[in-house]
Amino acid sequence: MIATIVTAAFGKQAEATLVERIRASDRYRPDYALVATLDDAVVGHVMVSDVDLDDGDTRRRILSLSPLAVDPAHQARGVGSALVRAVAARVDADGHPLIVLEGSPVYYARFGFEDARDHGIRIHLPDWAPPEAGQVLRLAAHDPAITGAVVYPPAFEGLE
Repeated sequence: MIATIVTAAFGKQAEATLVERIRASDRYRPDYALVATLDDAVVGHVMVSDVDLDDGDTRRRILSLSPLAVDPAHQARGVGSALVRAVAARVDADGHPLIVLEGSPVYYARFGFEDARDHGIRIHLPDWAPPEAGQVLRLAAHDPAITGAVVYPPAFEGLE
């Protein structure tokens, strides 16, 4: 069911495969995988999982939001916004310092996401993505000393 929504939202299978791979990995955070329902049907899904941040001396785990998907028939109705706000609030309440993502700066700015480069976080993006698509949401426990390059786990490999 989730795979169907993710595939429909992105118009391709890669992101649904990513969800399956993350769920099968040690990076999966089930408390941060949320669904939105309408009349007992799943209409949206968001997932936050572990990635690494390497500053050259230290590698630490941080959280990455990927993917966010809403059934095309239910887009532009606040479903995605509700999912992002809910998962970010849960992550923040658990004391995590930040969430990174690759996505639309126009869309994610409304939730407080900012250009990651401005905070010393480097995210390698696909050639087609603008540099500002690498974003960070600084949470209450944010520490400006947390900087470095995002290193994605094997679940993210070979999906483009």
